[in-house]
Amino acid sequence: MVFMNLYVYVNLAILFFPLVLSFDRKVHFYTHLPRILAAMIPVSTLYIIWDIIVTGIGHWSFNKVFAGGPVLLGLPLGEILFFITVPYSCLFVYEVLRAYFPEKRLNIPRWAGYTLALVMLTMIIPFSGKGYTVLALASAALAVILITHLGLLHSRHFLLFLLISYLPFLIFNGVLTALPVVEYGPAYVTGVRITSIPIEDFFYNFSLLGITGALYALISRYTAGLR
Repeated sequence: MVFMNLYVYVNLAILFFPLVLSFDRKVHFYTHLPRILAAMIPVSTLYIIWDIIVTGIGHWSFNKVFAGGPVLLGLPLGEILFFITVPYSCLFVYEVLRAYFPEKRLNIPRWAGYTLALVMLTMIIPFSGKGYTVLALASAALAVILITHLGLLHSRHFLLFLLISYLPFLIFNGVLTALPVVEYGPAYVTGVRITSIPIEDFFYNFSLLGITGALYALISRYTAGLR
């Protein structure tokens, strides 16, 4: 029974410290909940819909030994919780950076961001038959375009938020793919892995957090202007 709920426990572990520290005297993360939800709900909803569709196609599946329990529209509870715990925890990192470290404008030209997005889209061509690879690269390119358009390439806070978020990603996604909790259809991925993690997951993670973070930054900028 413990193992069958492992995916849920992983999500609780992801959420634990950000939730406990949400009342930090400088961060006051709980006060940002309206903005957090406004950024998370539309993005997470789209990614859950993506998840439902591609799970049905066979891009990935879930090992019942570790991801058993309640299933909704083909997704185990742990997978649905993933789209709540991961964005929440990573936005907490963003607010910690904003609260404790001074912002610094980085001189990264916009053309660099758009060029990176173009490179990602070009990388799709040799892997056009690999469904997850194509979608991961396309969504990552979209995230880069959005980040660039909003001027977030110039924000040290934002880029550090993305970079630091990869540390827990390597730990927790490493667990999910090593056991494995999530199993990938070989016809839909390149087969290239970093440790146990498919290379596609790095682009997927970047797109999920990049788009959520960009929307959160935009909402924060707008609400700050109303005060």
